[in-house]
Amino acid sequence: MKVLAHRGYWREAREKNTLSAFERAWAGGHGIETDLRDMDGTIVVCHDLPNRGALPFTSLLQAHAAHGNATPLALNIKADGLQYIVAEALKAYHVDDYFVFDMSVPDSLPYLRAGMPVFARLSEYEPHTRLHDKAAGIWLDAFEADWWTLDLIRTLHAQKKKVAIVSPELHGRRHEAVWQMLRDQAPEITMGLFLCTDFPDDAERFFTQYVA
Repeated sequence: MKVLAHRGYWREAREKNTLSAFERAWAGGHGIETDLRDMDGTIVVCHDLPNRGALPFTSLLQAHAAHGNATPLALNIKADGLQYIVAEALKAYHVDDYFVFDMSVPDSLPYLRAGMPVFARLSEYEPHTRLHDKAAGIWLDAFEADWWTLDLIRTLHAQKKKVAIVSPELHGRRHEAVWQMLRDQAPEITMGLFLCTDFPDDAERFFTQYVA
């Protein structure tokens, strides 16, 4: 399993999507999930509307090159039309272990045409995706209930799709039962998963023999 620290490894909400949170995640050997938007012609790291103090994407990539280049980046694209700037920045910093997700369907197509790894989203509101055949993986979300099954993950793996699971705490629910199910009932698929979580150190300890 590859652990993705959700908006970095933060301990207080104000640390989300900051360099200190990213560096803490990398120090623990975790990948990160983060959010990209545009502001005044540049790409910044920000979940909501950006402000003048938003972290430039290039600053994140510089820090990743220095501290986290062995860990994956999951890039949540929050605005349309960023694909070429994002692609050039990733190329400039020699980032190969990444994927992009959460774009609108029309905006996903240029990423796919550029050969960038795209994860399509499935959730209780989006049980199917027309991007399935083209996507490198699936972002498996659960906004209100843990609807997906282990057999679904097995099917996706059989279809050669990578799978990233959104841990329940990201939507305000307890995570323990889902983690227990994954570790104890499906160790053979756990090794091939990404887990996006607010508790990266806890996840690594819990899945210790399956973290890779």
